[in-house]
Amino acid sequence: MIHDNLIARLRERSAKIGIVGLGYVGLPLALRFSEVGFPVVGFDIHAGKVARLNSRQSLIEHISSTQVAAARDRGFVATTDFSCANEVDALILCVPTPLTKHREPDLSFVLNTLNSLLPYLRPGQIISLESTTYPGTTEEELKPRIGDAGLSVGKEIFLTYSPEREDPGNPNFTTSSIPKIIGGSTPECLNVGLALYANVIDRLVPVSSTRAAELTKLLENIHRAVNIGLVNEMKIVADKLDIDIHEVIAAAATKPFGFTPYQPGPGLGGHCIPIDPFYLTWKAREFGVHTRFIELAGEVNSAMPDYVMAKVAAALNERCKPVKGSRILVLGIAYKKNVDDMRESPSVILMEKLREAGAVVEYSDPHVPVFPETREHHFDLSSVELTEQNIDDFDCILLATDHDKFDYNFLAARSPLIVDTRGRLAASSNVVKA
Repeated sequence: MIHDNLIARLRERSAKIGIVGLGYVGLPLALRFSEVGFPVVGFDIHAGKVARLNSRQSLIEHISSTQVAAARDRGFVATTDFSCANEVDALILCVPTPLTKHREPDLSFVLNTLNSLLPYLRPGQIISLESTTYPGTTEEELKPRIGDAGLSVGKEIFLTYSPEREDPGNPNFTTSSIPKIIGGSTPECLNVGLALYANVIDRLVPVSSTRAAELTKLLENIHRAVNIGLVNEMKIVADKLDIDIHEVIAAAATKPFGFTPYQPGPGLGGHCIPIDPFYLTWKAREFGVHTRFIELAGEVNSAMPDYVMAKVAAALNERCKPVKGSRILVLGIAYKKNVDDMRESPSVILMEKLREAGAVVEYSDPHVPVFPETREHHFDLSSVELTEQNIDDFDCILLATDHDKFDYNFLAARSPLIVDTRGRLAASSNVVKA
């Protein structure tokens, strides 16, 4: 049987694994499969990315080039040629699922990727989607297209949804140690999916369907978005009451039950938390359900950059300076500390708002030496070195991402004005909390 033969090859690690999308999710997964002995092919549409990987260079800061080189020595290869998909036994899709300009799900990366693979699919393969999406995507979008290509899902080819749970830069968790949710389109699909991931993930969590797996991923991220929205709103209230919200959170966190600390900030960043709630609210409208709680949290979080802008303007105004013409250094442009990941970073939104207000904007980030080319944000800038002379050139430093590499004592002692959105500094004559 096709089902039994594929499971046997996966268990003995002779099956060839194809990872489609070699970013923050796909590359660690490709390296993990290679590490345990699977032959691995990585697919990506970006020729430059493929060339760098084949030249043994890492694309991501927290993944070393030594790890990439070791995988290359074991036979890992990257390619832009999707016809090679016919040679692999498993295809794991790790491509972006952003929002459209109308804040609706954009499945174009998933569907374009699948359409590129369809001519090369064959019996005896498994396709696993890891991209975050709304419940029903696997069954309503992927399964029919595979069926139209002449392959019977559950008999000839196997389809699963297994959401990524990567946390870039978190040293406490690795690809292998994070439990993995798996839902199959059929029971046979689930069996093959479990065999696929069993060799690379310590704990597998099977669920009853792909729809349940899709909703599980959304619940995880909406839980964070809602709680961050709550603490961001509490920050605004605390500021009006002249109370340090970070002191309050630290005190509340001493309760040994019933409280989980979340930290406020200048807005939401990363590929998941700012985007995923809108996938569910969009799908819920199909059933006449209005997700008021989720949408309210989204409104609060989306408004945080404007709150920070108002604090910057007020702080400069107190020093008889307008935003227009002021030189402002944004400290940290990654979406969270100690990583080079800029996806959906609120720091970049703040840079654009400051530029629109007439400020002269620069940035300093030890993890992002040059502002990269992106589809939506355009700055011809390089990271400013934090020397005494350079700091003296700025009217205001806006602490947006609190990397550990920054010398906060030095900055507080030298800068005439710091607007702190992360609670890293104590309030003083030149430090304003935002």
